[in-house]
Amino acid sequence: MRIVNMHEAKTNLSRLVEGAANGEPFIIARAGKPVVRVAAVEAPRAGVKRRIGFMSGQISVPDDFDRMGAGELQALFEGTK
Repeated sequence: MRIVNMHEAKTNLSRLVEGAANGEPFIIARAGKPVVRVAAVEAPRAGVKRRIGFMSGQISVPDDFDRMGAGELQALFEGTK
């Protein structure tokens, strides 16, 4: 993996980012010490649909979900527990 110093990274950022986007990650160093690694982000492919609701019917949420543990939490805040 290529290591570039901070000054070179600032000077050639567009070119370096283009290379990283094409699968050539690099490391930026400050005073010769590696600081960050720059690599392409794995984005979802175009046209792929998200699977919202794919676990429908497989899990259940209790009706009192938003109140679960309320008594214990209140006791912790009041210092009574």
